[in-house]
Amino acid sequence: MQNKYKTAILLLSCPDKVGIVSRISHFVFERSGNIINLEQYVNQDEKILFMRLEWALDKFTIEAEEISEAFKPLGKEFNANWEIKFTGVEKPRVAILVSKHLHCLLDLLWRCQLNEIECEIPLIISNHEDARPIVENHNIPFHYIPINKENKKEQEFKQIELLKKNKVDLIILARYMQILSDSFVNEFPYKIINIHHSFLPAFIGSNPYKQALERGVKIIGATAHYATVELDEGPIIRQDVVKISHNDELKELIRKGRDLERLVLAEAVRLHLQDRILVSGSKTIIFEN
Repeated sequence: MQNKYKTAILLLSCPDKVGIVSRISHFVFERSGNIINLEQYVNQDEKILFMRLEWALDKFTIEAEEISEAFKPLGKEFNANWEIKFTGVEKPRVAILVSKHLHCLLDLLWRCQLNEIECEIPLIISNHEDARPIVENHNIPFHYIPINKENKKEQEFKQIELLKKNKVDLIILARYMQILSDSFVNEFPYKIINIHHSFLPAFIGSNPYKQALERGVKIIGATAHYATVELDEGPIIRQDVVKISHNDELKELIRKGRDLERLVLAEAVRLHLQDRILVSGSKTIIFEN
């Protein structure tokens, strides 16, 4: 039997007990699947098992469309939350929202061109015109949707309609300087990644680099996280820091911070698109091997 997909990826969390990994591995083995990667983590305090298992489908004895149904009895037995993803046919579809700061947008476009991030970008949305020349030069549809207090609800509805029409799998807020409404966020649960130009939970809100300068910190950071209805409090995917000194003025902090933002956001997007993230409450479990 020849599956159209290359691999299947199982993401699972459940109460921990003896034999779960063995039973799931046997589920793959008895159907002639070859396990490519298996990672697991047990939260010892909560006694919860988290697992990512990827296996080849070239010799798997059931069609991809039938795998979830076949796995249901095991999932029910373990009282598990789980989903199965597939690779090898269509690239994930990613939308980017951006305002006037274009460094993250440029970096993402460059990495996509180099296939460092494997995805399709069917549209880019902005509340300013600044990004239009760059986006159109990449032959990507650009949608200018200005937002103010009076039209926010109406304009967000237009954005949601565009995103659904283009069947996007992920939305990236590449320094999109608008606070998303609860209704917007709830339309795309854990499918919106934001880059915050600070090391959360420190220096939240506006002007974090000015806050950091005034506080005299010796490092600054950047945080990529899932957007939730609680502003800047979504599950954190990736963070990093860079050293600074008393010689660094605000302009230098911003330059260093932008470099960091690009790297942190790109890594968070890569992890999400490779199905390496499990959300557990306010935290994430990241499978990186």
